[in-house]
Amino acid sequence: MIKNYLKIAWRSLLKNKVFTLLNILGLSVAFGVAILLSMAGFFDLSFDKFHENGDAIYKVYSIWQNPKGQQVSESHGVPLMPTLKKEVPGIEKATRHLEEEVIISYGEKEMNMEVSWVDADFFSMFTFPVVKGKMENPLEKRSDIVLTEDMAHVLFGQENAVGKTVQVLVDGKDKPFNISAVVANIPENSSIDFEVAMRFEEEASYQENMDAWDSRYHSVYLQLSKNMTPGQFDPATRSLIDINFAQRIANAKRDGALPDADGRFYRFELLPLKDENFVRFKNGALEVVRSGPLLVLGIALLILFIACVNFINMSVAQSGQRLKEIGMRKTLGAKRKHLFFQFWNESLLVFLVSLGIGAFLSVLFLEQFKTIFDSEVSFDVIMTPTIILIFTGAVILITLLVGGYPAMLLSKLGTLQSLKGKIEISGENRVRDTLMVVQFSIAILLITGTLVLRSQLDFMRNKDLGFNKEQVVSFPMDGKKNSYDALDLLRHELAGNPDILEISGADNNLGYGKDGSVSKSVFGFEYKNRVINTHYLTVDYDYVETLDLELVTGRNFSRDYSSDRSGVVINEAMAKEFGEKDPLTAYISFNDSIRFPVIGVVKDYHFEELDKNIQPISMMMSRDYPLFYAYVKVAPKNIAKSFDAIKNAWAKIEPNAEFLGSFLDENVNRTFRKEEKINTMITSGSFIAIVLSCIGLFAISLLIVTQRTKEIGMRKVIGASVANITFLLTKDFLKLVFIAFLIASPIAWWFMDEWLQNYPFKINLSIWFFLASGVLATLIALLTISAKTIKAASQNPVKSLRTE
Repeated sequence: MIKNYLKIAWRSLLKNKVFTLLNILGLSVAFGVAILLSMAGFFDLSFDKFHENGDAIYKVYSIWQNPKGQQVSESHGVPLMPTLKKEVPGIEKATRHLEEEVIISYGEKEMNMEVSWVDADFFSMFTFPVVKGKMENPLEKRSDIVLTEDMAHVLFGQENAVGKTVQVLVDGKDKPFNISAVVANIPENSSIDFEVAMRFEEEASYQENMDAWDSRYHSVYLQLSKNMTPGQFDPATRSLIDINFAQRIANAKRDGALPDADGRFYRFELLPLKDENFVRFKNGALEVVRSGPLLVLGIALLILFIACVNFINMSVAQSGQRLKEIGMRKTLGAKRKHLFFQFWNESLLVFLVSLGIGAFLSVLFLEQFKTIFDSEVSFDVIMTPTIILIFTGAVILITLLVGGYPAMLLSKLGTLQSLKGKIEISGENRVRDTLMVVQFSIAILLITGTLVLRSQLDFMRNKDLGFNKEQVVSFPMDGKKNSYDALDLLRHELAGNPDILEISGADNNLGYGKDGSVSKSVFGFEYKNRVINTHYLTVDYDYVETLDLELVTGRNFSRDYSSDRSGVVINEAMAKEFGEKDPLTAYISFNDSIRFPVIGVVKDYHFEELDKNIQPISMMMSRDYPLFYAYVKVAPKNIAKSFDAIKNAWAKIEPNAEFLGSFLDENVNRTFRKEEKINTMITSGSFIAIVLSCIGLFAISLLIVTQRTKEIGMRKVIGASVANITFLLTKDFLKLVFIAFLIASPIAWWFMDEWLQNYPFKINLSIWFFLASGVLATLIALLTISAKTIKAASQNPVKSLRTE
């Protein structure tokens, strides 16, 4: 029986080659794209789920009240972790965590590596399996160091790294450490990433901050025992807060801060490890948002839905060609269930072939997909029992619903009605039209999203950021030399080059450099009996000139004034914080006896991403704090030659350090990676959605033209023009596109308006975005159906009237 079903199904599909090919083409593309997008979505959702103790691990964050409202931070002081472990019951394990870069030397080799400064509990909390060396507590001693497999191979080749001693540059001095273990390379779906792990107590600033509760610069992770819940953590830490943050709370009350709903001014909360990759800070609150991967999965479903709509529409539209076949089968004794399984088998065969081709396409284009979407997805992500079960269930459900619906419609027709060959299936046109409206609504929604996203991206790229981003090269000053000495050597090396205009340095980069590192320093100080918070930036001479920052009042740091090392240059936002008529009378105080006067004010510039408002910033010069990045301003001509000159000069100064230079406009563009990824995804999705919609539209128009061949001939005989007939055949389709536009536009406006609220600097939503998407969808639909309709309208009416 099954063999007979398959044989008849195969013959039927071959008989209608055009529609079979269009169905397989549409479904194959949809399945291939859906598989790739699902892999990307599930990959993002899988972050940090590989840790065996992951459900019990939490990240500590603090919430405090100040006159501006609620503030949130994940950074803490050095004493917090040991105090929590000692005083709060139910904490099984704990570790501090700080990501930095260190220089590690072994023999002639010298490498700059990403280090995680952690505590002894780290490897028993997180699942980073040891492949060589000490399995239990590999960081038991402060002199222990752990490498990943790749880094061990870089330093030692095929030799066993365990037991060897390396030199690590800590606080400007080489210090020996013993390699106790080698762990497997960190998975791509891990929020914690490192090449080297070392004990937190060996970090350069540990000793001076051991008892400093207000010096917050690292994160804290806790593993709770089974009898401890996250809800119990806040009450258990209140006495600790009241003792160690008493002065901070008193200052907040004095400055006019209001308590939270529980009457508290400071509190600690726990963030589950599984949520860490989806955290964002907005309006003084911590939010967990999974909209990114869910959007990816949503687009995959929409594309699959469009392809399924095509299949249903084409199957139902072809029903008129199979009425006599149905009648003959029923006359010969076929029951309704036999017909249902026959037609459903045809659908199942198409779906299985399409699924196989789609899977092949996903393998074929996987590398291109990873490059375009900047993702490290692999089939391992979806090769889990749960996801395989979801995929299998989805395929079965789709074939039952999508293939079963046309089969059900065809199988319930009466014998005599079928033999007449003229019956119209009840509701066929309504279902078809509704599905086509939904289909084009999705396409118009995606087109609108593409236009708005691209416009917002162009706006951010072209916005005046307040500094020169086209002519300034920045690069990390990795190496063993003192950063100030290295910068002076760089000035000396490039002194005779007329294309090098200015050279300076700072302890932070603008945007994301090639090293991918970004950080910020914020501190608070007392000013006239109130606390002011400001971003802090250590700079060298010529920083303002190098970046072309605009000086509003006062002056810049100058070598002519030795006192400038105790001065500060601020931005306009910081000047407003002081609230002085003349900001040059203000000062920053580190204690009662040390005050740094404001010597200049620069115009506000965007030193953070464009999804943040411009914050107060204070620039100071102090050789007590190192510089991490060099800035070189070059002439607009010979830019490539100037870049090579900088690279060669740095190679002479630090021959063992990799040069990772890039222009600031490149750095700024890297801050838009999230937007670029979403834009690429929606653009690709809208393109595929339009292509799939056009496949279905073309097939339906082909069938309708075939069904109305004699009508076309009659109209031409009585004088209808080609234009009249073309309009007659296309107006019903264009009406559906117009209805889709009316439905999709308000939905698109709402989604885009909500998305733009994430940006303080954004474009205005214009009606032209929606009109453009509607016009584009209409033109695409018109071009799709016009070729066949014009050909039909131009045909000799005699030939049309002879058509059976």
